[in-house]
Amino acid sequence: MKVFETNISHQVSIYLKDNFKSFTSFELANQIMFEACGIKHFFEDDDFSDMLQILATLNNDIVEEPDREEYGDFQTNSILANKVTLQLSCKGISPELVIEPTCGKGNFIIASLKNFKNIKAIFGIEIYKPYVWETKFNILDYFLSNANSPKPEIEIIHSSVFDFDFQVISKQFQTEKLLIIGNPPWVTNSKLGSLNSTNLPKKNNFKKQTGLDAITGKGNFDIAEYISIMLLDAFQTHTGFLSLLVKNTVVKNIVFEQNAKKYQISRIEKYCIDSKKEFNVSVEASMLFCKLNSKPSFDCEEFDFYTNESKLKFGWLNSKFVSNIDNYLEASQVDNICPFVWRQGIKHDCTAIMELERVNSHFVNNLSQNIKIEEDLVFGFLKSSDLKNTVMRETRKYTIVTQRKVGQETNFIKELYPQTYEYLNDNLDRFTNRKSSIYNGKPKFSIFGVGDYSFKPFKVAISGLYKTFHFTLVLPQNGKPVMLDDTCYFIGFDKIEYAVYSIILLNSKLTEDFLRSITFSDAKRVFTKDLLMRLDLFKLSQLITQQEIEEQIIQLNEKYCLNVDYSKWAAFLDEMQPEKDKQMTLFD
Repeated sequence: MKVFETNISHQVSIYLKDNFKSFTSFELANQIMFEACGIKHFFEDDDFSDMLQILATLNNDIVEEPDREEYGDFQTNSILANKVTLQLSCKGISPELVIEPTCGKGNFIIASLKNFKNIKAIFGIEIYKPYVWETKFNILDYFLSNANSPKPEIEIIHSSVFDFDFQVISKQFQTEKLLIIGNPPWVTNSKLGSLNSTNLPKKNNFKKQTGLDAITGKGNFDIAEYISIMLLDAFQTHTGFLSLLVKNTVVKNIVFEQNAKKYQISRIEKYCIDSKKEFNVSVEASMLFCKLNSKPSFDCEEFDFYTNESKLKFGWLNSKFVSNIDNYLEASQVDNICPFVWRQGIKHDCTAIMELERVNSHFVNNLSQNIKIEEDLVFGFLKSSDLKNTVMRETRKYTIVTQRKVGQETNFIKELYPQTYEYLNDNLDRFTNRKSSIYNGKPKFSIFGVGDYSFKPFKVAISGLYKTFHFTLVLPQNGKPVMLDDTCYFIGFDKIEYAVYSIILLNSKLTEDFLRSITFSDAKRVFTKDLLMRLDLFKLSQLITQQEIEEQIIQLNEKYCLNVDYSKWAAFLDEMQPEKDKQMTLFD
């Protein structure tokens, strides 16, 4: 049965018919509804007259809901909501005030009514009007079936969570024991923006990123993280608890920011849920739990939601952020600053034109077009999925490198490489239509992630996307350095010996143990420049014996015909001496 574009139960339908057909006053109707289910302002001015018309023709049709998953709207089923509130109840939590910032269909509110008996007030905020009505009707249905249950004052507010002023509630209920509960949207701000959604926070750089970070990946954030921070800002000094279902990355980011923000929260806990089972989505998610109005904690204990089994603890330890505190303690001696600068590969955002394959004596682009261009600006090209072997000499892909440094004018291509210029210019619209704002105001055919370091002949690289802790030595191809794409990270060298020594250190067990203790396997990028820059290769070189280094050199020589020896090891160490500044410039 449907009312206001939402389904209602048969019980609610009968109740509405029996109580409202003969009434003409929405004030009286609101009073009746308040007495029945505790909801204040059940109807607004226009809603009541609409209700009368709907009741006159009430039918048994089932409303087919629109697909709101693209907006990160994964409604919490009643069984899971009940499990969450029961678990909180078992922790001794008995709130007097419950706030659900994005209440959806109201399953967390119903579960709270079932499992918490001391509630005095409930606030639910929801932007999608049919869900507002469904929540109201579900609450009414609950009290029709549980007439003797205590009725708190309930407000279900039709509003964007970003426009709602939580400080009003904060000031009104300063002493009540609080529980913030819910399931904010599992979507990023850029995703909602691409869907032309209006349910977005006002444009601001709330993570205070600067420069390129602010307009590329680091400027993107999860809506749930923004909402969580809003709530902490408003309620961190209130006695109570916060419990939200969010993506794992949101929990990690909040714990990471805690070192700087020092929110008055403690007992930070993460309860891992089976998102495929609960929401039929392939997203790693958890219940974030913390105690408000307490001495700040800077770590988080991770549990299995279904068994309450403790899995690990992550967070801040001695000013370092780590993914497994126990394991980190065993490998922390190499956590410092890498003597060489890790770089990200080339970013062009024009795969169809810029990425090529060689077929006989010509190139074919990703549009399957045969093209004829000069060879000088074409380089072998590796992507994350290519970095599987320990040593690579050949690439399956090629790319056109239009600049040697970011911002360089590209007019020289027309003069020196007319075929290449003609090919690029024929596809100029693909370059000008690139969505990223980093290309605004830049020369034609611009790329990013390019500099002198890109042209180092010998590179040691790792994929940022894959959960493998294996580094690859990338050798020149046809006498030219090989390029990597922007999902890869690398350090470059002029001497093959230095590259070989580095890969031996980086593929050691100590390095793997350390990286496992600071990386998060569910992150979009398991490895980042910030993480890799924590690898102190000089310290590693002191912890691995000369015999082990020499044995690894012999094995690499035999398997890959490298013809490298130990003779430059001392010079390599000299380049990495911490007290010297030159290592940060020689490989820049």
